[in-house]
This record gives sequence, C-alpha cells and structure tokens, in this order.
Amino acid sequence: MELQQVVENRRSIRKFKSDSVSEKHIHELIEAARLAPSGTNLQPTRYIIIKSEEAREQLKGCTPLPFVSQAPVTIVALIDKQSVMSQGNRMKELREAEAFVDTPLDKANESSEDYSKRRATLDENAIKAYLTLNAAIAIDHITLKATDLGLGTCWVMMFDKEKLHSMLNIDDRYEAVALIPVGYPDQDPAQRPRLQLEEILLKEV
Repeated sequence: MELQQVVENRRSIRKFKSDSVSEKHIHELIEAARLAPSGTNLQPTRYIIIKSEEAREQLKGCTPLPFVSQAPVTIVALIDKQSVMSQGNRMKELREAEAFVDTPLDKANESSEDYSKRRATLDENAIKAYLTLNAAIAIDHITLKATDLGLGTCWVMMFDKEKLHSMLNIDDRYEAVALIPVGYPDQDPAQRPRLQLEEILLKEV
C-alpha cells in the first residue's frame, strides 16, 4: 500500500474478527516500531505481546474496554525508565555512525558519565514525558504498519496500570504507556472528522 493510502486509511478499530494474526505480521509490527526514530536514538520503548486465551482473559480485569481483550493480539507498549541513563552511549554511537557530520553536535564530546549525571538532576515527570513522547512515535509506526498489512489497531490508554503490571509481573524499571489491540477489522468506519488545513496551519514566516 502506498504511504499516502496508509495514512488516509488508518482508523481506530474497536471490533475485530476472531482470525488469528500470524507471527510474521506480529514481528513486522515490532520491527516497524524498532525502526522508529527517537531523541538521541535513545530507543526507550519495550513491548509485551498478549495473545494466549488465558492472558486475554486476565486482561479483561485491567481495562473497561471489552474490545481490547477481544482482539486476537494486544501489544503492551512500555517505557524503560532506566534507558535515559544510556544517552551518552547512544550519542557516542550516533557520532561513530557520522549522524552529526556538519552539525555542532559533531564537536560535542560529553562523556557517558557526564550525560548520566546531568540526567540524574532532571525532574522525574520531565523524564517520563520525554520517554513517553518517544514511545508515541514507535506506537504510531505500529498503527501505520498494521494498516499496511490489512490489520486494525486502536491506541488505548484507558487501563489500570497497577493491575496490568501485576498481571504481567512487570519490573519497576518499566512503565506501560499504551495498549494496542491488533486484529483484522470487523468494521469499516468512515473517516473521522478532522480540522481543515487552514485551522491548524497558524502561519508561514
């Protein structure tokens, strides 16, 4: 599917067929997320795949939205809160890959230890917001790739984080930020209302 068609066809799907999603397609979705850009190539997003009947049954107790557990697959997107401490190493990798050639960043030579110390002084909420913003980019890659594969998704943030973490035995270093039910659509919703271009383009200067 052409990119423009993918962008135009993507919908939030809340009704799924019972058909299973192949391992190949699941892998392609996570691979699309893996290739997503992130600030200083931090790559803070992690994933848990929920697809067994037992796990899907347990998922019902974590969200009030029935379609999440009715989907044959649900991807849990999480942020690794400790990933920010690796920013120095990620920057070093980018320099070695010559990503910063002809930019001021190519001259900066802050060590991994310096980055760690600087990050340690940042507000916890600011760090979480930064990591979540990066996760959002990866999640959008998943939703677009799913559309390309003929699959439907819905970006869900209505869930009980404590119950979900307990159910999946998630380590404290990780925090779930979204559930993404995935399956073959059993509905064909119309395009959602969108603001006109002139309403969102404030100015050109």
